[in-house]
Amino acid sequence: MPSEITPPSVPGVVTADDVVATARSIARQQEASGAIPWFSPVGGVPGHVDAWNHVEAAMALTVAGLGDEARRAYEWLAGAQRPDGSWPAKWVLGEVTEPGGESNHAAYVAVGVWHELLCTGDERFARRMWPVVRRAVEFTLGLQTRRGEIIWIRHEDGAASDHALLTGCSSIYQSLRCAVALAEHLGEPQPDWELAADQLGHVVAAHPEAFADKSRWSMDWYYPVLGGPVRGEAAARRLAESWDAFVVPGLGCRCVSDQPWVTAAESCELVMALDAAGDRDRALELFTTIQHLRHEDGSYWTGWQFENERHFPGDRSTYTAAAVVLAADALADASPGARLFKEIAGRPLGPCAASDPLACGCALVPVANPVRTRL
Repeated sequence: MPSEITPPSVPGVVTADDVVATARSIARQQEASGAIPWFSPVGGVPGHVDAWNHVEAAMALTVAGLGDEARRAYEWLAGAQRPDGSWPAKWVLGEVTEPGGESNHAAYVAVGVWHELLCTGDERFARRMWPVVRRAVEFTLGLQTRRGEIIWIRHEDGAASDHALLTGCSSIYQSLRCAVALAEHLGEPQPDWELAADQLGHVVAAHPEAFADKSRWSMDWYYPVLGGPVRGEAAARRLAESWDAFVVPGLGCRCVSDQPWVTAAESCELVMALDAAGDRDRALELFTTIQHLRHEDGSYWTGWQFENERHFPGDRSTYTAAAVVLAADALADASPGARLFKEIAGRPLGPCAASDPLACGCALVPVANPVRTRL
């Protein structure tokens, strides 16, 4: 039987009941199918579903003890997977609106399944989801270049895009580590996946030129730390270098460096990156700061436009609530999955041994400059 979950609390900031209320704000927006959209219709405009944010929301439901809702989310995900292992980039009200398959969307199911196994100990669930994870990882690795970065999308016609994204590849690195751990746990080791993860981690840590320049986005700043390829002194340097560009004292982390908009999701992901880098004091301070975006029903406003002094874009998104719950769990070290952004299978999550750029002989290939969207 799955283990009982005790929701996390962060003393002086959020109680366990607060965390459960936040998770229930996700469950209220879950569709009858089990899919979790970004938000319920706002002004008549429905939110879309994508596999990455759907998995993140499912993880938060588990952490808060809403196991039935989490399992409905995973069941929907398994049923929606395509034969090639991918998921469409977007659905709206059950209809596919963007059919291309994004690599980081596919890979992230491994993080969700490993997290669910850690939290509940449910072996039957893990074995049932294993074929889903295997197909998803193979789809993702089908987009890996010879150098090691992973192209961000395969279009509907089967053609791969011509560029990779730093945020997406940082997330994929963590996904591959979780997939390797799951494979070993189930007695089906995948050494090729581990080699692919090492190569990817090296490129993220040592070859910024391999990725489209989207440095305006805070996610490209902190995700190499959050996902694991950059740790130790390199993580501290990276976080220090752009701190003033993205963090607004007393408000939170900007989504984009040149816009007066702080967002709760990016702030809470930065909380987890700081915590993973060993900077717990600033992580706790930032998590406390972002509580100004909490709504009385437990949900969180997506962002705050601090020049106009209004909530922007005006929704209370499920992915934001999920980031808050997971950040609370990381800070509290409450659930068995709380250390997922620090270590995998008891081993520290970090770069491969070959991440020293001075020791690298990789071929340097110029890449294009795409439009970035959230994971």
